[in-house]
Amino acid sequence: MLNIAVLVSGGGTNLQALIDYEKQTQAEAQGCPYHIVLVASNTKRAYALERAKAAGIPAEVRSPVLVLGPALVSATMDEKRELVSDAMLDLCREYKADAIVLAGYLSVLKGTIIDAYKDRIINLHPALLPKYGGVGMWGHNVHEAVIEAGEKESGCTVHLVDSGCDTGRILVQKRVPVLPGDTPDSLYERIAPEEHKAIVEAVLLLAKG
Repeated sequence: MLNIAVLVSGGGTNLQALIDYEKQTQAEAQGCPYHIVLVASNTKRAYALERAKAAGIPAEVRSPVLVLGPALVSATMDEKRELVSDAMLDLCREYKADAIVLAGYLSVLKGTIIDAYKDRIINLHPALLPKYGGVGMWGHNVHEAVIEAGEKESGCTVHLVDSGCDTGRILVQKRVPVLPGDTPDSLYERIAPEEHKAIVEAVLLLAKG
């Protein structure tokens, strides 16, 4: 059994896919090879926290405000990211997580957590990496860039997390066509169901070692 911590910042539809798969397979003879032991967010406004609570999963917040307090005003972006990452590492250790899943986590992990969970952190990205990755490439920003570039296909990627941004080894990719007249919203609607499949597949790969 692989105990996973899921880090989130938004609505949590990919978290829900993981919750649903675990729930659906628990009744089967072979069971689910993973168990969500923690959902943690860098913002208290993430609806994903409500999804976790509804499923009976511990939900924690480690926002820059909570972690840094008054020091937030003078901290650099890298300092904020590293201190929040350290706080997330403490949580993952407290809940005895074997692996970490970034499912719409809109920050960059930095520092000790990368080495502490080497090859055991995965991230879901809404494009076909290595294209359209890096700082600032998230959510609708990615879909806008794909459409503006005239790409014929897009999709999503689940990759291992390393010290770069969207640079780790690719585990799973799903592809969809970019259609004439697509908007970022319509493209997202086509990609979202594939994200739900990809995140589950990637966690199952982790669980199998």
